[in-house]
Amino acid sequence: MTDKARAELAPTGVLRAGINLSNFLLVTGRSASGDPEGVAPDMASEIAKALGVPVKYVTFKSPGELADQSGKDVWDIGLIGAEPQRAATIAFTAAYVEIEATYMVPPGSPLASIADVDRKGVRIAVSARSAYGLWLENNIKHATLMPVSGLEGAFNTFVNEKLEALAGLRPGLLKDLEKHPELKILDGKFTAVQQAVGTAKSNTAGAAFLSSFVEEAKRSGLVGRLIERHRVRGLSVAPPAA
Repeated sequence: MTDKARAELAPTGVLRAGINLSNFLLVTGRSASGDPEGVAPDMASEIAKALGVPVKYVTFKSPGELADQSGKDVWDIGLIGAEPQRAATIAFTAAYVEIEATYMVPPGSPLASIADVDRKGVRIAVSARSAYGLWLENNIKHATLMPVSGLEGAFNTFVNEKLEALAGLRPGLLKDLEKHPELKILDGKFTAVQQAVGTAKSNTAGAAFLSSFVEEAKRSGLVGRLIERHRVRGLSVAPPAA
């Protein structure tokens, strides 16, 4: 199985791993050589070791840009949020980590809970094509989504246009709160973004190998050790696949 998976996942002899640089929980820095460092690059490196090949990082500014290159011979595996829109062209493993997504609201807001946000007249700023943004596209019924390029852009739009809510990952919103303590983060979550490993749907042996690898990485404690190594707050090991 490994031989066939290797042929599918590393046809050039190198595992080209697509890495989303915008997720500050999974990519926490750069090495002296310029390679990304963090939980996601380390997961890719471990997968390459299991396959017996070198790893090469192919970086993208956003998860949407990474997903756009699916099937175009740019990357062999991609480490991004597993969402239905992306699963149309990408075969995903179960999640290896989860990140809680919630809302930030302005001071004095009448929105007191997650359930309050999805109502007419509420405008929600969100980073365009983020995994939680895709979830909101599929699930928001009454509020108006206002996708903006990038996390900073979404925050600035929320503040400058006096919107009713900002959607984001809780760790990122906590950083915003340190600079703007007058704002409020709602308790609970509207979803947990599940970060997974994907490959082209045609790579059936490769996809099976990746799924098995991820489950063993969670069970053995590897994922937990990577989170500890990079001292990431707000990231948790995903539960075993159903």
